[in-house]
Amino acid sequence: MSSKKGFCDLGFAKLDVDRRRRKGFAEAIYSPGKNREHLKKIAQKVISLKEDLLLTKLDKDTFSFLKKSIPVLKYNHLAKIGYFSAKPRKSRKGMVLVVSAGTSDIAIAEEASQTLEIMGNRIEKLYDVGVAGVHRLMDNINKIKKARVIVVVAGMEGALASLVSGLAKSPVIAVPTSCGYGASFSGIAALLSMLNGCSPGVTVVNIDNGFGAGYFASLINNMGAR
Repeated sequence: MSSKKGFCDLGFAKLDVDRRRRKGFAEAIYSPGKNREHLKKIAQKVISLKEDLLLTKLDKDTFSFLKKSIPVLKYNHLAKIGYFSAKPRKSRKGMVLVVSAGTSDIAIAEEASQTLEIMGNRIEKLYDVGVAGVHRLMDNINKIKKARVIVVVAGMEGALASLVSGLAKSPVIAVPTSCGYGASFSGIAALLSMLNGCSPGVTVVNIDNGFGAGYFASLINNMGAR
């Protein structure tokens, strides 16, 4: 089943077994739309190769199904991430701060946090500090100043990312969420606001893409000391 070409052909999927060597972390598995038996075989193969396993957007029922055959599999119910660490990772010296605007954004913030943790990063969380009560954010200014990278997760109008960037020297990764009323257009309003933010030093990932933000933050945190 293994291949010198750098992938493992499972018949229904070609697992990229060379990903960790090229990118520093094994291939993450996007769960929605996949057959449960296929997911099980992919997860079992990743674990058999002694690789870290990350199953994103994994619903609870599918996790319960997988857990029966893969007892070592763990689950973050907020992040909807199934995961397994092949071996303990030494945390990086730099700290990544994960910030959420409201409690409705925590699920996506947790997706970013869980991704960062399994990739061996030291994180701190700062949740429910949106611009509607900016004093909550300002009361944590020291965390913002000491972070090496900051992930900001916000729905509604998505203003928090620009505000945090204006206070920080560190790069900010903004994650728009689908949280919001009708005119938020399921996250498009926050996405456009973040793309048009006036504070420099912000990059933006796709709507509800906590995994992508966490992965990118980990790449920055692994680039060596400032």
